[in-house]
Amino acid sequence: MFSAEFAVSLRAIMKIFTSAQIHELDKYTIEHEPIKSIDLMERAAKTLTQAIIARWDMTVPVVVFAGPGNNGGDALAVARMLIERGYEVKIFLFNISGHLSADCEENKKRLTGKKAKQLVEVTQEFDPPQLEHGMLVVDGLFGSGLNKPLNGGFASLVKYINASPAEVVSIDMPSGLMTEDNTYNVRANIVRATLTLTLGQKKLSMLFAENQQFVGDLQVLDIGLSQEGIEKTECQYTMVEEADVRALMLPPRHPYAHKGSMGNALMIAGSYGMAGAAVLATEACLRSGVGKVTCRTPRKNVPILQIAVPEAVLMIDREETTLSEAVDTEDFQAMGIGPGLGTTESTAIAIIAQLRRAQCPIVCDADAINILANHHAWVQQLPKDIILTPHPKEFDRLEGHSSDSFERLSKARDLSQRLQAYIILKGHHSALCSPDGHITFNTTGNAGMATAGSGDVLTGILTGLLARGYSQWEACIVGMYLHGLAGDMAAQEMGEESLIARDIIRYLPKAMGKLKI
Repeated sequence: MFSAEFAVSLRAIMKIFTSAQIHELDKYTIEHEPIKSIDLMERAAKTLTQAIIARWDMTVPVVVFAGPGNNGGDALAVARMLIERGYEVKIFLFNISGHLSADCEENKKRLTGKKAKQLVEVTQEFDPPQLEHGMLVVDGLFGSGLNKPLNGGFASLVKYINASPAEVVSIDMPSGLMTEDNTYNVRANIVRATLTLTLGQKKLSMLFAENQQFVGDLQVLDIGLSQEGIEKTECQYTMVEEADVRALMLPPRHPYAHKGSMGNALMIAGSYGMAGAAVLATEACLRSGVGKVTCRTPRKNVPILQIAVPEAVLMIDREETTLSEAVDTEDFQAMGIGPGLGTTESTAIAIIAQLRRAQCPIVCDADAINILANHHAWVQQLPKDIILTPHPKEFDRLEGHSSDSFERLSKARDLSQRLQAYIILKGHHSALCSPDGHITFNTTGNAGMATAGSGDVLTGILTGLLARGYSQWEACIVGMYLHGLAGDMAAQEMGEESLIARDIIRYLPKAMGKLKI
């Protein structure tokens, strides 16, 4: 339905660059705008200063900690601009090695006259200033170029900042936090920012849950990096946004459409006591626009499903409480399997038989993934292009414990390439790992969606989109965005605290309507 070329171009919309790519993009901007590096730094500093004064007025005393590199140069330029606007600023420039970057050195020189009197250059001993409540620390020690944990005096300074009651604004990155992989970082030696003002684009590590304690509030600042350079730079990581999803939405239904032309989905879900998972997945599938949904479920779930989702057709398993046998899928355009199935051995055997037997696109979730984790040899038998939707614990059962989100994401990428599968690693920024190695992060969703059944709703949405005719990649992109958008709309009206999975389904029509406008 949509060309591969279109999918590739969509991946170029919102890129997440590595530390090395950020450095190269700065160079490209300097060479091709053209602009001097010191003038690019000045432009960045003006944008940073505006963001700071928008949040803290001149009654707030400011302490600036500047490192010896370009992050320190940014901090010195910001300090100068704050002083010019009437702020009380104390500046500490750490020049332990006796060498500053060229632009940092130039910004040190620009602190002339009265402004220079507020600068303390630290070369050996350091007597830290008193940091009190009501003060602001500008963290310009280390930016996106950091590639090893902080230690020694800088580690001590970070701990001192974190122990103080002062608010902290970090320039580009909280000092000590690396741009991508923090698996072996020393977390006690990372600045805990109140606000991070990152330049250009979000950095990969900012998307991981365990790093939010360091990032604080996040604001992305446009400093005019070369758009041509951004477009030319190949990128493994991207973020999907509303315009991208709107471009993928199917056209309006044909006036003469009928249920047979709108797709037929099979949902295999529910065991006795877990009928709710089958209800949520089935109803979400129906709300995704598919013409017909058949739910395969144990006999004891029949009364519940017929009352809760009367629009669904039921295919009743011979067993009373569990799934026991596979069925033909030749009449279906997509199959969702896993929500609430349980992990008994008879169910496990039925699941692998069903996965081998399926003749249509598959979404594999929840207990279907847990069964695969208990029978690792079966994983290699999964059909190509299957969609797996594990949350972090389910993925760890499948691929082994990960010490942090970066390691887990790396494993998910490797598994998707090995199996030629699509893996949606669920979380605040759900990540789609595609068979070609690309990773796309979702940008919708909220903490209220951390509730039982939310994943079952996603399974239903994805299955419905596949049955409608979306490719696996398109269904994943549209599905995870729709899921989060419906959750955002529900939270906006009802609040996050009381949000339940059914609310996501309830707001699906509004979410779809918003994307079709």
